[in-house]
Amino acid sequence: METEKKKKRSVVKREKIKAVKEAAKQGPATAYLKDVPSSPRKMRLVADLIRGERVSKALNILKYEAKHPAAKMEKLLLSAISSWEAKNSDVKLEEADLFVKEVFVDGGRILKRLRPAPQGRAHRIRKRSNHVTLTVDRMPVKVEAAKSESKETKE
Repeated sequence: METEKKKKRSVVKREKIKAVKEAAKQGPATAYLKDVPSSPRKMRLVADLIRGERVSKALNILKYEAKHPAAKMEKLLLSAISSWEAKNSDVKLEEADLFVKEVFVDGGRILKRLRPAPQGRAHRIRKRSNHVTLTVDRMPVKVEAAKSESKETKE
């Protein structure tokens, strides 16, 4: 008769949490930017420019973009790159071929202010803010290999 000792639920839970933490040490890096004092609509215009782009091209786009949220987005992208480097210290950044995996903008808190209006009235001014989430990851190898094979077959 085999006598297997049954693990306690707390031990199993602890092991599961440890496995999740180990898995999080590799792979994509995410950076967050909270309560940016610009409207989500303006920030989404900048986010749409870099979504899916390689990191070097995205940095160039943000550096020369005239819209004022681009500077904050550039800083966030640099933060995501450095956190990816910290996670994946064994891989060189130049060889990694990073790209912006996902970037999305959510609405933040709205500050409500009053502005004087004619005839003793007041208009409500809504000062919007936003939250940005940006994820950076390596370019999938399978996609590149499939593209090179399809080019060779066409030639």
